[in-house]
Amino acid sequence: MAYQTYPTHAPEPGTEPGRTPLLRPGFGLRGPRRERHVLAREDLAALSFPVGDDGVVIGVDPQQQPAVLGLFRPNPYELVLVGGMWTAQIIALRAAATGARIAVETGRPQAWAPMAQAAGGGQPCVTIHQAGRLGAQGASVASPVLVVRDLGARPPRSRLSAAPWQTTLTVLPYLGPNANRVLGAADLVGIQRVSPQEAELLARLLSLGDQEVAALPTLGDNITLWATRMRRQFVMTNPGEAEAQVLGLARRMD
Repeated sequence: MAYQTYPTHAPEPGTEPGRTPLLRPGFGLRGPRRERHVLAREDLAALSFPVGDDGVVIGVDPQQQPAVLGLFRPNPYELVLVGGMWTAQIIALRAAATGARIAVETGRPQAWAPMAQAAGGGQPCVTIHQAGRLGAQGASVASPVLVVRDLGARPPRSRLSAAPWQTTLTVLPYLGPNANRVLGAADLVGIQRVSPQEAELLARLLSLGDQEVAALPTLGDNITLWATRMRRQFVMTNPGEAEAQVLGLARRMD
């Protein structure tokens, strides 16, 4: 690709040497002048830049690279977290920081209140609702919504209709009787420390490997295995200073 330029000493068309060029309406003065630059075809590869997925940074992977969770999409998206409320609140807090609205359906509103007050810099971007009282959220590309369902190990079916740009995060503290239904409907599952029996069940449901199954009962409080039927990724989540002031340090159980 070549760029045509003019010598720096050349006068603007319509002006005399030594005189200041006139402004061109709507364009202003011409920019700096440079000699022609030509990039050879074989040099194009050198212009590549690392570009990550668009989403919410939820921690780092085993290579210490940022782990990004693409929460919001033009189609409904279902996440399940078999883990603690702390990790769910970190995800919600960081999603709010990107401009998303957060709607929490929970049976323990007092546990979510500090996070709701801290999110959004005083703006009401996090709302808390009793179980079964969550109405339509009006999600859109300009105003995506994360719905967090924190309703214990046996969450009832949601009354909220699926919608584009609306993601649902269901938090299971452990695997309950209806875990097969909840996990079967998920597009992505996050797994924190679980018992060996739960790890075996998750292995059958998600086709986990032997090493992953062996690791699940020993995970630290801030480690999550994010899995689909095709991909797996361990992620370590550490709070920032402001997040730690609101939520404290990582913990598996609340």
